[in-house]
Amino acid sequence: MNRETLKMAVPEPDPHFFLSEDVIESMNRIRLLSDRHPVNVLIAGKQGCGKSSMVKQFAARNNRPLATFQIGMLSEPGQLFGEHALKDGETYYRKFLFPDAIRTKGCIIHLEEINRPEHPKALNMLFSVLSEDRSIYTDELGHIRVADNVVFFATLNEGDEFVGTEMLDAALRDRFYVTLLDYLPRDVETRVLCLKTGIDEADALTIVNVANQLRENTREPIVVSTRHTLMIAEMISVGASIEKAFSISLQISLDMLESILLSLHVETKKTKSSHHGQTYQRY
Repeated sequence: MNRETLKMAVPEPDPHFFLSEDVIESMNRIRLLSDRHPVNVLIAGKQGCGKSSMVKQFAARNNRPLATFQIGMLSEPGQLFGEHALKDGETYYRKFLFPDAIRTKGCIIHLEEINRPEHPKALNMLFSVLSEDRSIYTDELGHIRVADNVVFFATLNEGDEFVGTEMLDAALRDRFYVTLLDYLPRDVETRVLCLKTGIDEADALTIVNVANQLRENTREPIVVSTRHTLMIAEMISVGASIEKAFSISLQISLDMLESILLSLHVETKKTKSSHHGQTYQRY
């Protein structure tokens, strides 16, 4: 199997990935529409709420190859397709994976962080492949037509807190169906932590309750993604305390954390603020 094929492999399904019934219904309709023609889907939502995982699971559950492209790495127009390079003193055109991916029947194309390109015109060539015509011509590659059943997924974070992002061009956004994701409900996120890490329900519920208090703190907001809560649960699964797991996984003051834990009636253990009294040994 060559390198290009490996980059477009069908991902493994995650048995513990949860979505709302509404989103599942929408994804089922997207699959049906893709049988008629290529489809574009924009997934927007908070950092770490499962946008990229949803794209991966759509590909896995529909047995489709997945190709992911980091839009934040694009520094010039047309770079998705390839670039001119120098070899043995000769200039040649090096084709990238994107043109092969869009010509692969049924491929799922993930345009990650689509509103974060380095160059403001880096996405201009996408207009043609996302339009009704579904084709583009380049001098280097000739005429490229999007294959049947292809689904373009674009994911983005929008807001002042995301450095380096731009509002997505309205004409580009108009080419997508839009799906919004949010953090999981408390009971579902608790269940996910138990299933994925093996910790008990009480610890999982404490993690989620603390995370939700931090998420909802309007005076000192802290982003606590589902990715973060999984990291915290994993630390607890190998013996860390709630306080230690949070302090390792998040940049949060111990005073704030202990205040939240006490409000939830969770016993806290004071963390030593100096090295005195600690034993050191060879690592």
